Amino acid sequence: MRLLLIHAKSFSYVAKDKAIEEYEDTDRLKGSYSNVLVVFVSVERGDDKDPSIVSRAADEIIDVFEKVNASTILIYPYAHLSQELSDPSTAVKILSQLEKELQDRGREVDRAPFGWYKEFSLTCYGHPLSELSRTIKPGELGRARTVSKRFFVMGLDGELYDPGSFDYSGFEDVRVLVEKEVFKKEHEGARSRASEFMRKFGFEWEPYSDHGHMRYEPHATAILEAVSQYSWMVVRDLDIPVFRIKGTNMFDLRVKAVKEHADLFGDRLYEVSMEDSKLVLRYAACHQQFAMLKDWILSYRDLPLGMFEVADSYRYEQRGELVLGFRMRKFNMPDLHVLCRDLDEAMRVSLAIRERIEEEARKVGRDYVAIINVTEGFLSRYRDFVAEIVRRDGKPALIVVYPDGIYYWVINIEYNIIDTVGRPREIATFQIDVGNAERFNIKYVDESGKERHPVIIHTAILGSIERYIYMLFDTAARLEAEGKTPYLPLWVSPIQVRIIPVKSDHLDYALKVYEQISSYGVRCDIDDRDESLAKKLRDAGIEWVSYILIVGDREVKTGTVTVRERSSGKQMVYEVGDFIGRVLDELKGYPRVDLSMPRFLSKRPSLPYLKALE
Repeated sequence: MRLLLIHAKSFSYVAKDKAIEEYEDTDRLKGSYSNVLVVFVSVERGDDKDPSIVSRAADEIIDVFEKVNASTILIYPYAHLSQELSDPSTAVKILSQLEKELQDRGREVDRAPFGWYKEFSLTCYGHPLSELSRTIKPGELGRARTVSKRFFVMGLDGELYDPGSFDYSGFEDVRVLVEKEVFKKEHEGARSRASEFMRKFGFEWEPYSDHGHMRYEPHATAILEAVSQYSWMVVRDLDIPVFRIKGTNMFDLRVKAVKEHADLFGDRLYEVSMEDSKLVLRYAACHQQFAMLKDWILSYRDLPLGMFEVADSYRYEQRGELVLGFRMRKFNMPDLHVLCRDLDEAMRVSLAIRERIEEEARKVGRDYVAIINVTEGFLSRYRDFVAEIVRRDGKPALIVVYPDGIYYWVINIEYNIIDTVGRPREIATFQIDVGNAERFNIKYVDESGKERHPVIIHTAILGSIERYIYMLFDTAARLEAEGKTPYLPLWVSPIQVRIIPVKSDHLDYALKVYEQISSYGVRCDIDDRDESLAKKLRDAGIEWVSYILIVGDREVKTGTVTVRERSSGKQMVYEVGDFIGRVLDELKGYPRVDLSMPRFLSKRPSLPYLKALE
């Protein structure tokens, strides 16, 4: 079955003439709707062989219906989505079943007649989710289930409030989050400056790949590698032993644990068929780490214990949902799993992880607003723990309550920024998993010698690598909106220092300075081109070089450098050693990543993506 879902401001149709002999005899020959989710449907051969296909199609339709906050669903037979159509009687039967399924789930539904030539008029909304497609294959991996959930806001007093009547005074970011998540308010037409900045630094969609896959030009590569290395430094500094591993990116769905975890995960997944196997591309590091941990011989003395990988991860996001740097089909997830003896220990460790999540946001000048997804049972038993998280966050949180037993976690916290166009963007996360240790047969031996299954914390302290970078560029966009110079933190800047000799006579001195600076692992280059000083300074500004070092007659004579600092706009004169000391102080606690280009600008071709920064 193939679906094309259009969120329409208005839609109307009139049946004009019978198209086939097996037309549907009905009095529903015309209709007019507003704020409607129009679901164009092609029923395909084999759809009637899978008894779950109608339910799974309804799951997908309701998922979109709730996200776009439409008032009505219109099922519209549309043969043009497929060349493998079922026979007419089967199509009418399945379309009728789909209509009834949606009605039984409490949605307002109508259905246009099958087998007629119809004239229709459509006005589509312009938001990112207004045009989506879905393919529901017979016998494929189960998709996300539509579950009932309840929304609250937890105040700093630990009480639960109705989101519609809560007083958001002083907490504008919480109000924006609630409007989006609960009341489905969309920012139509707003474009993210952060994604524009990322594109200009060489984070780009790869047109030769599947939609939603990125490529990383030289500037982007340096940034990506710096953040990847830093993600390891962050987890390594936690007060628990952490092991770093590497693994494969696809797993066999014939393995019971892999299939069950994939079904529970709930996102759209990439599947690959190879010979007699159906494989799923991993959506985080879970499968690989769990497959290793089940073979480890663990004692209670070893716990808590962490396992970490920057995992290439794949999620089959729809085209209308893709956002460069934020929502992609392939991304890099710095995934940490922490094994704990029991739920009490997991909650204690989670509070320490929460502190580090907040600290890393604060370092780049941001703070988070939280969505706390929690099961009924956990909230009832551990409400004080949830309230403590809210108290430590220092602001109210959106609480989403789920029935018990739906997912493998009991609490799942999503930390969002509100970006420069007013959209919540999830960056960091942690969750407490009480199901996968048993599912993957991960065990430890307790004090009495009995085998037990640990509780597992899943966390990405920085968020995905690309989303963290999105946050850095969104912070730069916020500076720009305030009339300030946008910049990146020194440790992640693709070019940290550029040396500009005023004339060719000063190149030898520039080389000596370069050797001193680069010996400390600082990303440094030399503009040795036969260009004017003004053009060299302009080009360094285009590339957001953190420190520009100008060397001329005076600097050669005095053994100094004239330094322009991008973040402050100040110009100062330093002894070379003193400047190096300042840079090293600023880089303390951060990784050193090599320059991703030749050190001489004369050896570089024109880089097209940088033109957009001019």
